[in-house]
Amino acid sequence: MENQTLITLTTDFGSKDPFVGIMKGVMLNINPHLAFIDITHTISPQNILEAAFTIHTGFSYFPHRTIHLVVVDPGVGSARRPLLVAADYHYFIGPDNGVFSRIYRKSESLTVIHITSEHYFLPQRGSTFHGRDVFAPAAAWLSKGIHIDKFGDSITDYVSIPVAEPVFSAPNTIEGEVNYLDSFGNVITNIHAQDIDTLRNINPAGKLTVKVKEREAPLKNYYSEVEDKGLYSLINSFEYLELFTNRGSASSDFGISVGEKVRVSML
Repeated sequence: MENQTLITLTTDFGSKDPFVGIMKGVMLNINPHLAFIDITHTISPQNILEAAFTIHTGFSYFPHRTIHLVVVDPGVGSARRPLLVAADYHYFIGPDNGVFSRIYRKSESLTVIHITSEHYFLPQRGSTFHGRDVFAPAAAWLSKGIHIDKFGDSITDYVSIPVAEPVFSAPNTIEGEVNYLDSFGNVITNIHAQDIDTLRNINPAGKLTVKVKEREAPLKNYYSEVEDKGLYSLINSFEYLELFTNRGSASSDFGISVGEKVRVSML
């Protein structure tokens, strides 16, 4: 790990306050050779599920041994534990509140460390900014080649929140739900391209139908394939089924929110 220099940041801190800049300053004081990538700082406030989806969707596009610092922490200052997670040649640091639930479920290799070695924290710690006092310094020390075993003991009772998976409610039907709304109002579901391929293999002669709120969303290949303001669907660049309206917001125009049920059938 001696050559590790890249740290990504995912938070709900926004851009108004100095929190993100301060965390970077703390880390640079420990390791001045770091490089930072901001994945996003506009996670909806305290939205652990949204953060879990974001980090799981994005982490694999970074080089192996990247450290991913995730601070969406409504339990800051409480007894919730700080974690260091090693999974699939990447490292993750953040609170034990379920923010890494998708990493736990999907990783082929997994070690979860409860960070208890407080000499890797700032000497003076407050109760409202563990991003600065706990997570950032731990990430910076990790980047200097400190082995993960030095940070604490491995645990198996980490918090994992339920992650909805699509199900085959009938041989020709998948029931899924909306996972995420992007800044354009596009609606990303938990139905993967592989799920749809399975459905097609079951009934190759059928017609694929996508429905949400009893409204059909015909499957297209790309956004500008349609010119009207109707509701449509496509397989996005992360290979998930996405609902969209061309040059509009599918979420607001059609009243679709996270958790909304989506049904795909081959009839």
